[in-house]
Amino acid sequence: MTNTITKRKLSVKVQTIGAAAAIITAVALPQLLHVLGAVSGHGSAFGEMLLPMHLPIILAGLLAGSYAAGAAGLLSPLISYCLTGMPASAMLPFMMIELAVYGICSGALREKNMPCIAKVFIAQLSGRIVRAAAILIGFYGFSAAVAPAVIISSIKTGIAGILLQLVIIPVIVHAAKKADNE
Repeated sequence: MTNTITKRKLSVKVQTIGAAAAIITAVALPQLLHVLGAVSGHGSAFGEMLLPMHLPIILAGLLAGSYAAGAAGLLSPLISYCLTGMPASAMLPFMMIELAVYGICSGALREKNMPCIAKVFIAQLSGRIVRAAAILIGFYGFSAAVAPAVIISSIKTGIAGILLQLVIIPVIVHAAKKADNE
């Protein structure tokens, strides 16, 4: 049997549902982690470490394609900011760019014949490179408030989330493919 998740053209309905699910998850997961952080006394550290907005966007790209995940990546930080005030306004445009690239890149790799972990890694790397470039352009070209030091510090802080994505996303994609083939 061919794997219909990765081999067929996705309907607008599937892409829309995928985008909506990614946006809802990308807005809700950080809030859950903030509550857990508040209860445990860790504040916002869980969100900074686990990168909860990144996971659903990369996953959406691998399951619902570039259009759905790119739109979800672009919109989810903006919706989260409008509803919760997070991410911080200085980081908002950079997160929107980064998450949109995650979605577009993972969606572009959706049908490529390579291990899922490689697709996740390439999407992560692409998003981080574009985000770093945007921060540098913003800082040096437009006097943005976000300093270049945040590029390295956010990667160091987010190592746990990056590794978590490399493990969890391939497991979820495999389970979705298996369920689709049954």
